[in-house]
Amino acid sequence: MNKLELENIKKKALEEHIPIIMDDTLIVIEEELKKNKPLNILEIGTAVGYSAICFSEFLKEGGMIDTIEREHDRVEEAYRNIKLAEVSGKINVIEGDAVEILPTLNKSYDMVFIDASKGKYPFFLKEALRMLAPNGIIFADNVLYKGYVLSDYNKHKQRTAVRNLREFLKELQENETLDTKILEVGDGLAIAKRK
Repeated sequence: MNKLELENIKKKALEEHIPIIMDDTLIVIEEELKKNKPLNILEIGTAVGYSAICFSEFLKEGGMIDTIEREHDRVEEAYRNIKLAEVSGKINVIEGDAVEILPTLNKSYDMVFIDASKGKYPFFLKEALRMLAPNGIIFADNVLYKGYVLSDYNKHKQRTAVRNLREFLKELQENETLDTKILEVGDGLAIAKRK
């Protein structure tokens, strides 16, 4: 992997206000990936490919990341960035809406990273659980959503996202096949491991 290019990709994304994974969130996930190297990773929400490039360093030999992005311009930029970072053989970018694409996938994934439309998290969870390998792990970013999820926030603009994130966290915590933790790193990170 070309670390210098990775830094450039990160810098450009931050300058352009493109939401990428926060450093403290990335550190937590990378610690887990170092302990249990995944063969297959599913990422819901590619943006410009930054997190997928970071995760690719920890794949087992022959491993692959499938990452889904619906915005065409971001897909193009992700392809460019993946090439610049010299990890083309490890990342497969799938263009389209995750709601339509996920039901068509039938692979087993050791890790699923959810970082897309907050209002769709309950649906993403259902699909992630369907494809999660035994001993697999789900990471979901931004689950506290600026603190709104744990407060009595009820403004119209973000109401659906907040309500659905609350439902998502409840489903995670009530699922007896998962061991779930919610960390207050970044904008909230949920970690759910298959028991």
